[in-house]
This record gives sequence, C-alpha cells and structure tokens, in this order.
Amino acid sequence: MNNRIRELRSSKKMTQEELASLCQVSRQTIISLERGRYDPSILLAHKIAKLFHTSIEKVFTFDDKKEE
Repeated sequence: MNNRIRELRSSKKMTQEELASLCQVSRQTIISLERGRYDPSILLAHKIAKLFHTSIEKVFTFDDKKEE
C-alpha cells in the first residue's frame, strides 16, 4: 500500500509528532506508515483522512504489484 501522508503532512507544516498526537498513535507509527512499512487499520486510515479533509482513497492507494 502506498500513501501520501508525508506529502499531506508537509503541506500543512505538521510534524510527525503532531500528526501522531492527533491520531493517538506513536511517532514511530507515523514514521512506519510514511515509509510504507506498516498498513494502518481502517480506523487509523479514517482518522488520517479526516484530519486532512479528504477520503481514505486519496491518502492510501493499493499497489497490486507488492502483493504478488
């Protein structure tokens, strides 16, 4: 799964720590998400999308090639 978290966060001049606090997760979770090492729960994906006033589909995209 790919995501635009870093791009969206940077456009809002938000730190990883600030995003983590708003999502009630650790900064390490945000780092892992941004690096593509962790796929979020649907609840976390929803929180992140809501914070950026967009849909889950505009934050996260599924990469079929990674699943093969």
